Amino acid sequence: MNKDLEHLLLALEKRASPGFKRLLRACAALAIFLAVVPATAWAQTDEIQVYDAEIEAPGKANVMLHSNFTPIGRKTPDFPGGIIPDDSVNGALEWAYGVKPWFEQGLYFPVYTAYSKERGGSLDGFKLRELFVLPNAGKRTFFYGVNFEFSVNYSYWESRQITSEVRPIVGVHLHKVDLIYNPIVDTDYRGGFGGLEFVPAGRVAYNFNKNWAVAAEEYSDFGPLRHFYKANDQFHEVWAVVDHHTRFVDIETGVGVGVTAGADKLTFKLMLSRDLN
Repeated sequence: MNKDLEHLLLALEKRASPGFKRLLRACAALAIFLAVVPATAWAQTDEIQVYDAEIEAPGKANVMLHSNFTPIGRKTPDFPGGIIPDDSVNGALEWAYGVKPWFEQGLYFPVYTAYSKERGGSLDGFKLRELFVLPNAGKRTFFYGVNFEFSVNYSYWESRQITSEVRPIVGVHLHKVDLIYNPIVDTDYRGGFGGLEFVPAGRVAYNFNKNWAVAAEEYSDFGPLRHFYKANDQFHEVWAVVDHHTRFVDIETGVGVGVTAGADKLTFKLMLSRDLN
């Protein structure tokens, strides 16, 4: 291991509370477990979001509506019997509850398709989410965390009934500018470590004030770690995004453009969230 990185990890461990240290060790063990059993190709998604390691305070709850519309998308499903991305509307209702200053429990229910060609509307499954972060990430210059998702899918949403995601989170707040990276890997529990699918997401945001921000985001699917897809077959979308905080609801909306043949050409997203306490 690089000596500078080793020193940084040791310093972070010394500063962490005993409970947070145990949690980090448990997360590392779970990440290793998921890493030995691997992944799925890019399919329709209920969530288009870069995680910033901010979570609900203990005892607080939040609900977020995800909605994504793809007016110009891929014309064929990613697997036989799957949902056709073109002209589809997909999303999820995400419930979150703050358990500890470093732990948020989440549930995506329902994961839904409001409309898709040859199928109409449908329920697609549900997901459990376990998010572990450095406490008070929004007030720190450097922050990090890791999110685990466990999905139960209908056959037309994913080619496998059980899939999972490991989403590391790392970023910095530089006054008005945020730099965030989520080097995500997906698994459908087949193919060993090399079968893990590398699907990273990144965000560069400028905060005009506490209520308004604009951002550029990028979402990708490079393919399995053992052998990335050819460049033009990979999924790469770039996004222009606006965030707005109000007294009643937080809004994130944006438009994404595919830059490779393997991506959808045009997608819109809308996220509405509100604290329930």
